[in-house]
Amino acid sequence: MAEDIKLMKGNEAIAHAAIRYGVDGYFGYPITPQSEILETLMAEMPWEKTGMVVLQAESEVAAINMVYGGACSGKKVMTSSSSPGVSLKQEGISYIAGAELPCLIVNVMRGGPGLGTIQPSQADYFQTVKGGGHGDYRLITLAPSSVQEMADFVGLGFDLAFKYNNPAIILADGIIGQMMEKVVLPPYQPRRTEEEIIAQCPWAVQGKRGRRKGNVITSLELDPAKMEENNIRFQAKYRKIEENEVRYEEFQCEEADYLLIAFGSSARICQKVVELARAEGIKLGLLRPITLWPFPTKVIEAYADKVKGMLSVELNAGQMVEDIRLAVNGKVKVEHFGRLGGIVFTPDEVLNALKEKLF
Repeated sequence: MAEDIKLMKGNEAIAHAAIRYGVDGYFGYPITPQSEILETLMAEMPWEKTGMVVLQAESEVAAINMVYGGACSGKKVMTSSSSPGVSLKQEGISYIAGAELPCLIVNVMRGGPGLGTIQPSQADYFQTVKGGGHGDYRLITLAPSSVQEMADFVGLGFDLAFKYNNPAIILADGIIGQMMEKVVLPPYQPRRTEEEIIAQCPWAVQGKRGRRKGNVITSLELDPAKMEENNIRFQAKYRKIEENEVRYEEFQCEEADYLLIAFGSSARICQKVVELARAEGIKLGLLRPITLWPFPTKVIEAYADKVKGMLSVELNAGQMVEDIRLAVNGKVKVEHFGRLGGIVFTPDEVLNALKEKLF
């Protein structure tokens, strides 16, 4: 069978992949620069093709609580937004994590704080990997750097979410959401039947249909001893995810003297920086974290014994750099370079920063 190759935006790839992956429901609200996700879903009318529900909620708060309800019933449900909209979803995300439910969230980041700008940014790193809502919880975080990965990570995100009964998030930025590339779309998968959902999600609420004892899903526990037990169980699950689900990509890291660490669109730019540096005789490599959580801490720690310095390249004031410094534990110098306000740096700017900060 010939591959289904299309030219489309990253946001559009998210929408098409969701339909093809057999997603049961999408609940969202328009906000630049991710509005094409909702627009594409509405234009494709998947309710006629697969039965998928697509609903523009009255607000971001409503959308995330619709996801909460759908996830309780074992359905594959998702939402998407951009930075200020994701801020509004944080309480619901914490509730979903506390109830140990699978779902997929998409954040196509824009500049902030506040309403900020509609231009691209990577300043939601802290919010995403440190827990933007209340309590001790984690989100499985995938950072795509291409339109292809925008499509691929829909399936991967749901697979990981259901594997660990934990929300997963695709953390993209405005560049990846808006840029157009060729993408190979996944084949259509049928939505699961009610019987399959019951078999795969025995914890799910299904109503009083006489099929089994009803389930209760909640994140509330008034007994502090039991709440501590819940949290201990959560932390054990998170350690298991950290052991098994770290993903990263290396680019010319072998025998490198210096290392760039970047994710998303910044990593694309940094590939060119490596080429420019190598042309000048500088042995430079690039490490791209694909999972921002779990973070490739052990991999970066190992490089601390091999390189002379590391530069964290991010479209923010310096966020991922803190996790890199924790990983190396003072063994090697780690600096940060970024641009703010929606300005995207050039490869020459990154190379100059490398020389100024590490040489």
